[in-house]
Amino acid sequence: MAMIKTGDRVRAKREITVINELGLHARPAAEFVRRANGFRSEIWILTGKERFSALSLIEVMRANLNQGAVATLEAVGPDALEAVECLEKIVSEGFGET
Repeated sequence: MAMIKTGDRVRAKREITVINELGLHARPAAEFVRRANGFRSEIWILTGKERFSALSLIEVMRANLNQGAVATLEAVGPDALEAVECLEKIVSEGFGET
């Protein structure tokens, strides 16, 4: 994981791999967004050249993260490190579906 601190802002990145058999479908996507909105940082999902807000269910669904998909979580803000750690953990645990 990469982390850069400039002043009171922290930027953190972590690679994730979706393990759910059905990918990040509606229920886990909604849980992901709910958790992401619990942080004060701006959080994105990066896939290739595209960037999706982790704070929006529509954006997370647009990321089209199927089983085995690899993406990068990026957060900027006071709790960026905690945000990417929490979100990476729930993705790696399969949202309780595996």
